[in-house]
Amino acid sequence: MEKVRCQWSVKTEKERLYHDQEWGVPVHDDQKLFEMLILEGAQAGLSWSTILNKREGYRKAFHHFDLDRIIGYSPAYLDELATNPEIVRNKLKIKSTQTNAIAFKKVQEEFGSFDQYIWRFVNHQVIQNNSQSFSDLAVTSPESEAMSKDLKKRGFKFVGSTIMYAYMQAVGMVNDHEKTCFRFKALS
Repeated sequence: MEKVRCQWSVKTEKERLYHDQEWGVPVHDDQKLFEMLILEGAQAGLSWSTILNKREGYRKAFHHFDLDRIIGYSPAYLDELATNPEIVRNKLKIKSTQTNAIAFKKVQEEFGSFDQYIWRFVNHQVIQNNSQSFSDLAVTSPESEAMSKDLKKRGFKFVGSTIMYAYMQAVGMVNDHEKTCFRFKALS
């Protein structure tokens, strides 16, 4: 019997795998939280499918999201990345990766980990939603608004409320699997 999945995840094999294995699973590893922050920011104005197709390119170009290496990138390397077809070649998004790495490191120093900082916006508990269909899903929430505002205050870029809501979905801070999806119950 075919598994029922969220409507957005059935177009490509990469989307299915991402949906089945990652989307909505609570993440507490700082490196993974940083990777998803960068990928969600890169998605702004694009489809998630585009980002999934470039994910390995991002991992390679940004040294598997190694904060210290990214912080130390030279302006010449950042310019070089703008010619890399394996990532989104938007100079502002590329530069934001370094800017966000610097801000991320400061948050780690202040809170002990980015995980401790970011999960406090949901009281360290997954928000359980009960969407019947993809069209019912929210694109922002009071939590994503507060998160966005605080991140911006700390110097992060590409962290608007809609991007942060997508981030919350991706790292499992909110369970937005449709009620009919096989992953909804598993993550509830």
